[in-house]
Amino acid sequence: MSTVQDVNPRVRGIRAPVNLQGLAACISEQIGVKKPFKSVIDVSSGDPHKAGMPPISFIRQVMAVCLYPELLKEKSLPLDVRQRAQKLLDMCSGGSVGSYSTTSSGLPQVQKSISEFITRRDGGVPSHPEDIMLTTGLQKSLSVFLNLLTSGEGKTQTGVLTPMPCPHTLPMLLDMTGLALVPYRLFEEQGWAVNLDELHRALEAGRVHCEPKAIYISNPGNPTGYVQDRETIEKVIHFAATNGLIILAEEVHQDSVYGQDKEFISYKKVLSEMGTTYAEKMELVSFQSISTAHIGEGGLRGGYMEVINIDPAVKKYLTVASSASVLPQLALELSINPPRPEDSSYNSYTQEIHHIEDTLSQNAKRACEFLNRVEGMSCQPSMAGLFLYPRVHLPPHMVEEAKRLGVKADVLYCQRLLREEGICVGPGCENGQEDKNYHIRLCILTPPSTLEEILARLRSFHHRLLEKLA
Repeated sequence: MSTVQDVNPRVRGIRAPVNLQGLAACISEQIGVKKPFKSVIDVSSGDPHKAGMPPISFIRQVMAVCLYPELLKEKSLPLDVRQRAQKLLDMCSGGSVGSYSTTSSGLPQVQKSISEFITRRDGGVPSHPEDIMLTTGLQKSLSVFLNLLTSGEGKTQTGVLTPMPCPHTLPMLLDMTGLALVPYRLFEEQGWAVNLDELHRALEAGRVHCEPKAIYISNPGNPTGYVQDRETIEKVIHFAATNGLIILAEEVHQDSVYGQDKEFISYKKVLSEMGTTYAEKMELVSFQSISTAHIGEGGLRGGYMEVINIDPAVKKYLTVASSASVLPQLALELSINPPRPEDSSYNSYTQEIHHIEDTLSQNAKRACEFLNRVEGMSCQPSMAGLFLYPRVHLPPHMVEEAKRLGVKADVLYCQRLLREEGICVGPGCENGQEDKNYHIRLCILTPPSTLEEILARLRSFHHRLLEKLA
């Protein structure tokens, strides 16, 4: 292909990422010469390790032994680490992580472990290994399933009801798979709650230009931190069933709920308790990942989807397309089967997990209170997940300047913040928001001292911005 016009039109139509990370890399090279700050802090994505949080020792130790089995003889490593590594190696073809996965949908032993974990999580609601598809991360899981939905053009194009704001990688993924994004608004003044009337409005509006066939749910909310209660979940399930929509439930922050009196309840569990009309017919796909709070191993790209009431003839295409890598499968196994009280790694593992939970909970409270005291900012409390999603009130001169430069106003805000203070946050437009209520997205799972630095630099920048109006 000699020109861009030769590129697939669908590819040309994909929403381009803002790429603040590239700018952050350039600015990092200027520190000490042209920049007053000592470091660039990137909290634009849910990457706790990049934000300064250490990995879980037990998981890294076991993975290290699996990669280099000579360490099975290393007596300085805890006995349970070496025993667990040997057990995982025994699952692999030829006893090596370098061998292909034994099936395209994953290692059978890992599928079985995940189904047992889901059954425990949901209070005995059965989960079946054959319904578990292991993939190379959440994006791959979604891509595989969304590709099965893709069909039609114009008014017959498949549409997906999508929350606004939504996970920042979702709009681009819908573009890539040729699906129409049908937005439904989450209500900020209600803590980013899902509203049934808004779902009906969005569905009718979507039917004008496409054929909605699925609804995407993020619970706990990404990036909003909203946790849906049982009543809300029942209403969404009833709405989807009435309108023939498949539910795509992204539940990747299920292990990081810290809001008072809040608990994670899976869509699978509620569906199973709504009677056979729903439990045996409603199509549901739920997604999980090892990139989230407790584990944070985003670089391994591991995840799974559980498919409920999906036709077996359709499921075979998911099996063919999944192609999970071996290492992230083993990390998944470790994340759902941590050390037990009798294991030598139990105390250190438990301390590290509690440290992560406490840091996340305290940071969420501290950052929200701080941001609500900054003039020109407001922030809804987060109940779960890794992000805060504060609203920033931009002065008219910045909005006008953004128009002249041909960029979104919140993107310009984030660029300026990065250049002037070395803080990299995500613009709300990446999360699908197109209105004048501008927002930024920041990961709050960082060491508390790092969070204080982030908040101080952000306040300093925002105050300077408002002073130009004086």
